[in-house]
Amino acid sequence: MSDDGGFGAATEPFRRELLAHCYRMLGSVHDAEDVVQETYLRAWQSYDGFEGRSSVRTWLYRIATNRCLTELGKRSRRVLPSDLGDPEPDPGAPLRPAGPEVRWLQPVPDALVPADPAAVVAAREGVRLALVASLQYLPPRQRAVLLLREVLAFPAAEVADMLGTTTASVKSALRRARARFDELALADGEITEPSAPQARALLDQYIAAFENADAAALERLLLTDVTLEATPLRTWFRGREVCVPFLRDHLLGSPGDWRLSATSANGQPAAAVYLRDEQGTYQPYGVCVLTVTEAGISRITSFGDPSLLTAPFAGIGGSARL
Repeated sequence: MSDDGGFGAATEPFRRELLAHCYRMLGSVHDAEDVVQETYLRAWQSYDGFEGRSSVRTWLYRIATNRCLTELGKRSRRVLPSDLGDPEPDPGAPLRPAGPEVRWLQPVPDALVPADPAAVVAAREGVRLALVASLQYLPPRQRAVLLLREVLAFPAAEVADMLGTTTASVKSALRRARARFDELALADGEITEPSAPQARALLDQYIAAFENADAAALERLLLTDVTLEATPLRTWFRGREVCVPFLRDHLLGSPGDWRLSATSANGQPAAAVYLRDEQGTYQPYGVCVLTVTEAGISRITSFGDPSLLTAPFAGIGGSARL
């Protein structure tokens, strides 16, 4: 099929916001990219028959949301280590890797979410790690309704049409989703935007402390009740008095063992992380996302997944640092 009908011009402006929506639904940037690609393929194949009874944007969201629901019906929810049990009180305890049955939440680089200045704040708020993690607790259709109504502000009637249900059912699902959020009390608290000078300063100080294996400098950046979790480990820690000894004795190593490159993900300060191998070459390790407040770093979430640095984080954050 050719693009004589203007498919690209009509649909391409929505690609990035669709990716953000699919990421919120699925908790995986890789899965979201696959669904968006399939959405555009399906839309392209049926564009000649598109009758314009809804907007192109609504039509694309209908396809993408239902593809997400199909994927969610096949798989278990994505989690973080803190979803799997209580924090470990002993910083010297053996680390427990998770089995292959655990599907981890993934971060999303800010470079992939909408770039329209008017939408940046809303887009970043909508992909906070705490929000995306909490969405995983909702049944898929409640998740879809909450996102389509609360984040994207589609009218209830349009959401009902997208999901093949009634307006009353949409309103009922939204009430249940809101109630579940209230039960979980998963509010993210005060977060400094990653573009704010303090947030960038905290990130730069964190990077310098980590690269220099300086546990004392790290300790000064962390809040008393800081949380530290790192996939693919089930073991996680809470409290500065536990996190700092673990970092010092089991992770930091020697100065120069780690290289971190500043970026942003999920609307939060982040770093692309590389670890030096025995030959002295820095190999991709994963992505570290910081939750920061006015007082310091409240959470460190490390994603030990080298594939995140091949795509989509490849080249983000200034590889010249390596």
